[in-house]
Amino acid sequence: MDLELGPLKPEPAELVLGLAFFFLVLLTLGRVVLPRVERVLAERHDATEGRLERAAATVAEAERTLDEYRQELAAARHEAARIRQQAAEEGAAAVAAAREEGLRERDLLLAEADARLAVDRAFAEAALREDVGRLATELAGRVVGESVAAVSAERRTVERFFDRPTTEER
Repeated sequence: MDLELGPLKPEPAELVLGLAFFFLVLLTLGRVVLPRVERVLAERHDATEGRLERAAATVAEAERTLDEYRQELAAARHEAARIRQQAAEEGAAAVAAAREEGLRERDLLLAEADARLAVDRAFAEAALREDVGRLATELAGRVVGESVAAVSAERRTVERFFDRPTTEER
């Protein structure tokens, strides 16, 4: 095996020793250095990509929580609207009941006032008739020059005057 390599002609002992060292370095790299490199790369990947994946999982959980919150909020708003509606209906019923009670009290007060006015009117009319009769008799006595009280009492002139229909009643 005589190859002519020129200045690159290696010595066989050096070639064997070089190959042994090459394989020793290769073995050391494969057994020691490359696993460390793999571990560092995995840690780096976990630090970058893993955090992104965990962040995406956290975001997905946050979105689920937000959806649940929105659903609860919508349910609470619906419940609040139902309560407001119920309160409005109860308020309207209370107002209607109060109005009805007020109308009953008003009608009762008006009836009582009408009754009192009728009684007062009757008393006032009786008192006025008596006063008008007395004054008319007194005036007639002054006009005539003598007392006509006995004549008016005997003939009931004043009652007949008040009993006849007025021009409004005709």
